[in-house]
Amino acid sequence: MKLVVSGGGTGGHVYPGLTVIKALLDHKPAGSTLPTLEPTDLLWIGSRGGIEGELVKHAGTEFVGLTAGGLRGMGLVVKARNALRIVGSVGRARGILSEFSPDVILVTGGYACVAVTLAAWLKNVPVVIYLPDIVPGQAIRFLARFATKVTVTSEESYHYFRREKVVVTGYPVRPEIYGLDRVEARQALGLEPGEKTLLVFGGSRGSRSINQALVAGLRDLLPVCQIVHVSGSLDADWVAGAAKKLPDTLRGRYHHYPYLHDMSQALVSADLAVARAGAATLGEFPAAKLPALLVPYPHSGQHQSPNAAYMVRNGAAQSLPDADLKEKLVPMVLDLLGDTQALADMRESANAMARPDAAEAIAEQLWTLARRRAVLASSAPGGGIDGVGALL
Repeated sequence: MKLVVSGGGTGGHVYPGLTVIKALLDHKPAGSTLPTLEPTDLLWIGSRGGIEGELVKHAGTEFVGLTAGGLRGMGLVVKARNALRIVGSVGRARGILSEFSPDVILVTGGYACVAVTLAAWLKNVPVVIYLPDIVPGQAIRFLARFATKVTVTSEESYHYFRREKVVVTGYPVRPEIYGLDRVEARQALGLEPGEKTLLVFGGSRGSRSINQALVAGLRDLLPVCQIVHVSGSLDADWVAGAAKKLPDTLRGRYHHYPYLHDMSQALVSADLAVARAGAATLGEFPAAKLPALLVPYPHSGQHQSPNAAYMVRNGAAQSLPDADLKEKLVPMVLDLLGDTQALADMRESANAMARPDAAEAIAEQLWTLARRRAVLASSAPGGGIDGVGALL
């Protein structure tokens, strides 16, 4: 099988694709007549200059960047320019697919996936969309009509798509999170094994408002807990400067990182997380059995608020509006860390949401469509695939 993956913009749209790739490389369904997937059979198509390029290359997968841009919330001139970019990228993507000849395509979101999905439809290559968030954005809602299957994190996403296309798989989580030992994870990060631990981060790009509220409250929080703070690179210098001003008795309890390529140890180490409500929280927090105080990003197209509400309804999190961070972050964290039973209940609820088989479930959808396409190709006149897309 040859696979193209397209997705990016945030880690929450990249890591699921990388996790599915690992599942495909590690496992081949019984009875499959397709060749085993090799690293050379993989190609990732993303946005040029986006965060996905660095993450994908770091994982050892070949990456090709397209020129892409968003339409939502843009001025008329920018919309027109980005629309022309998308049209041009469809032709570029079609050329890439002709050269690479994939059997199936996995799409996880991001600007580049529009061109890739449309090019795949023109080439009669089956597309599987994975929706990491609870509520799809406009692009995914539009592209779903060109997809063969839409895999989703939760049953709550059913009504956004044609029911017969939807498969509920859960969020594909990097398998190492499930196997990590908390004591060993804390040792690796230089944390005290028996201390309450707070993890604070704002997603792959960081969060200025979360960073500011946390730093302002360090002297109140550090006597109660040790803190792992992933600030993002943009705020790293001033955050590090503030840390140097802490009293000697507190400074050693504060562990600041501009960025962590592998968050697994931090997730498993923590008793509580303060974070944005990006798509990754729906999978990685349950996998790590991690209670959370979620702060939805107020300018995310309302994707994060439904994610946070979903976690709250399931008892795995509490939610805090971004506008209330300055006044309420510290008291809410102190209340949660001081309530052992509440944390235990949230941890149990988070664990109940975990779907360890999510990556394998999506991988099975990809194998199935690739097998079907191979059969159709062999039975078509001349062994070609053109004209059979409607049968998929």
